[in-house]
Amino acid sequence: MMSGDVSSRGVTAEPLAHVTAEGRPHLLREHLMEVGRLAALFAAREDMRVFCELAGRWHDLGKYRPHFQSRIRKENGFEAHLEVGSSSDKDHATAGALWALRMERRLGPLAMAIAGHHGGLRDAEKFRSRVGDPEKLKLLEEALTAGVPEDLRSLTPGLDFSWLEKLSKHRLEFWTRMLFSSLCDADFLDTEAFYDASRVEARRVGATLEQLARALRAFMDQKQSGAPDTPVNRVRREVLSAVLARAPSPPGVFSLTVPTGGGKTLTSMAFALEHARARGLRRVIVAIPYTSIIEQSSGVYREAFGELGSAVIEHHSSVDPKRETALNRVASENWDAPVIVTTTVQLLESLFACRTSACRKLHNIAGSVIVLDEAQTLPPALLTTILDGLKTLVEDYGCSVVICTATQPALGMRPGFPEGFFSVQELVPPELNAFERLRRVTVRWPESREPMSYEALAEAVAGERDVLAVVHRRDDARELCALVDARVGEGTTLHLSALMCPEHRSRVLADIQKRKRRGEPVRLVATQLVEAGVDLDFAVVYRSLAGLDSLAQAAGRCNREGRLETLGELRVYEAKTQPPPGVPQAALAVTRTLLAQDPALDLFSPDSFRRYFERLYANAARDGKGIQEARAALKYEEVSTKFRLVEDDWSAPVVVPFEGCEAVLDEVRRLGPSRERLRALQRFTVTVPRKLREVWVERELAGVAAETVVFLGPEHRSAYDETFGLLRDRVGVLDPAFLIPG
Repeated sequence: MMSGDVSSRGVTAEPLAHVTAEGRPHLLREHLMEVGRLAALFAAREDMRVFCELAGRWHDLGKYRPHFQSRIRKENGFEAHLEVGSSSDKDHATAGALWALRMERRLGPLAMAIAGHHGGLRDAEKFRSRVGDPEKLKLLEEALTAGVPEDLRSLTPGLDFSWLEKLSKHRLEFWTRMLFSSLCDADFLDTEAFYDASRVEARRVGATLEQLARALRAFMDQKQSGAPDTPVNRVRREVLSAVLARAPSPPGVFSLTVPTGGGKTLTSMAFALEHARARGLRRVIVAIPYTSIIEQSSGVYREAFGELGSAVIEHHSSVDPKRETALNRVASENWDAPVIVTTTVQLLESLFACRTSACRKLHNIAGSVIVLDEAQTLPPALLTTILDGLKTLVEDYGCSVVICTATQPALGMRPGFPEGFFSVQELVPPELNAFERLRRVTVRWPESREPMSYEALAEAVAGERDVLAVVHRRDDARELCALVDARVGEGTTLHLSALMCPEHRSRVLADIQKRKRRGEPVRLVATQLVEAGVDLDFAVVYRSLAGLDSLAQAAGRCNREGRLETLGELRVYEAKTQPPPGVPQAALAVTRTLLAQDPALDLFSPDSFRRYFERLYANAARDGKGIQEARAALKYEEVSTKFRLVEDDWSAPVVVPFEGCEAVLDEVRRLGPSRERLRALQRFTVTVPRKLREVWVERELAGVAAETVVFLGPEHRSAYDETFGLLRDRVGVLDPAFLIPG
């Protein structure tokens, strides 16, 4: 931030919203009118437009205060107008909230949105305390005395509360979120346009849904015409044809149940685009549970769209700055693009977030086709809130939801499961018999409950030339990998786990493909991160007994392309360790129950998964945190804290010293965080316990770049193993090579 009284450089006496360090003014009246116009344009429903326009016009009324105008002129720059804490010194949001309540008491939700447009939505009790504070009341009087124009203060004609007054508490809470989103995005974009007009141009995406659908059709036609007439390709063609025939269906909830190898990635996108075109929806949002496979899916889409591939926007990062600065405000996404590929965590946690940067995209989710890939990974403990949010998007905001997986969860309404969807329409007709026709694996279940020793498992893995072994835990993977290496030669066995950064894992996957092309043996030991969407294909897969969905995902890495003359083999074994606590252990218990009832359980039957998920969900506390009660009480901060798909408060990302990270880190140090630079750093991160990371920073074992990114420098290179990734116990042991000059 630069200092100096910019008024001495001829800045107009007109009230300002912002002013650059060079003295270029952004008039407050112009800002409020434009934010009102944009917010109305962004309204998620037609009957929200007037409310959004008022929120935009009133959100910065507090900037009319003489003290605030003086502050803007003297401190200038973007940071001058940001609110910090509860101090009245920079508070310019409360005045607009108070004005909304003075004009119409029923505008309470709008007032909450205005009050939070910098700091985020607050719990209702905190909001009431804020607007009832006598010191805060003075802020409005100071602004009005300074002369807020009448056309900015007045109510807009057409304010209709009839629909709003009929909403349930949960629907009202969500309506407020949508209003808040429209306001925040409008404020962000108008401010961004003032400071850097080039960013506005950079946001433009020159592709329509029609063009993307046409490009995808041409790509798939070409792909099918050149493919041999194999049983697998026949099923893929029939599935695609049947699914596209359902594209004109009215918006709602659909399921796309396709076995592994059935072309799910492109088929779901083809349906989503054609459905959006047919029903006038605005965009396609694909939510994938794992960051490790987002880039893979995005690559498939970009190849399919050809020259229009830039229309695919990826939004995922495990480096998420919390401190509000000019740079990280404009680095957040608003999802204003035809195709968004993101994480399930990013999508669903945004629906129940309270921070401005997380919520600004919500209005752009309205009127979208939402593809939930690998939907079986939705956490049972949050199902009530997740399904309520998705139903609200469908029923109130014109969305369609596509539940896409080979292991379809039981999400329909039924006795004992009232929160389920009223209707789920399956897109693949049962008469196609796709699962039986694409059966490429035979399953060998454990013969007893006796655990298999890792020595015995290592012996079995070493005896195969093309084999994957999946274990419960990272330590299990390291132990088994070392035992196999002892039998086939050190450094021969490959390893994959979350202790390796994404860039490292990508290189291992590339190495696997090279070895296979050369006809060399490939033995891979991995945790379950390989089980969803990773393009691996082995003749034999060993998998520790686990939830039925995890076993099916492991089977999807076996004879994936159907190239073996016989069926591949999934050999399920009893492990000496337990899976992680929580859902994994509960899922294992359900699988044991099903196996006890039917020792020849069919792993590939949709009916098996219906029974599995019904039992899994019935045994779960589906709203054990009381989130729905907190939502009804408008406790936005509490909801945001409680709604976590991944309980990661204990964990945090750290950039590891893997080849290629230093150049990106240097850019962050010099230029600060941005979407592009944070995404690039994501490729070099590993998640560690948060308290451990804090200890590393405190002891100066880890550095901090641009106040947002924690990293281990090159002096800790010996703590990052070329096979196993980050060895946490070696952080602090200096790499001897680092001590040698030159």
